[in-house]
Amino acid sequence: MNGAGGLHAGSPHLPYPAQIEAYGNGGFRFGGMSHRGSILCLPAGVWAWPVEAPQQIDDVALRLLTEASGSLDFILLGTGKDFWQPPAHVRLRFRDMGVSLDAMPTGPAVRTYNVMLAESRRVGAGLIAVD
Repeated sequence: MNGAGGLHAGSPHLPYPAQIEAYGNGGFRFGGMSHRGSILCLPAGVWAWPVEAPQQIDDVALRLLTEASGSLDFILLGTGKDFWQPPAHVRLRFRDMGVSLDAMPTGPAVRTYNVMLAESRRVGAGLIAVD
């Protein structure tokens, strides 16, 4: 997948949601495969996500999450190693769509996503890869 445009035009790495089996070393393992870089996890699948730092989380980076909001109750943002608070306009947009948005470092976001997915909750996640 090449860049933000390719992200939205391309197909998912995996065409269904999957538990995150491992993370670190700049990537993730899920569904028996691995991916180097950040990922978006949605009910429709797992995509590459061209975000390397929380400051790159903008309207373009959130486009698939926004488009999927009708099938989601929760969105988790794994913001790398550090906590990052999304700007107010981002939080308000998801609130107005009836979707809870929570940001936290990637490790806790992965664990929370896995628990929510196992509970069959309507959850999506944008996870920034960590070393």
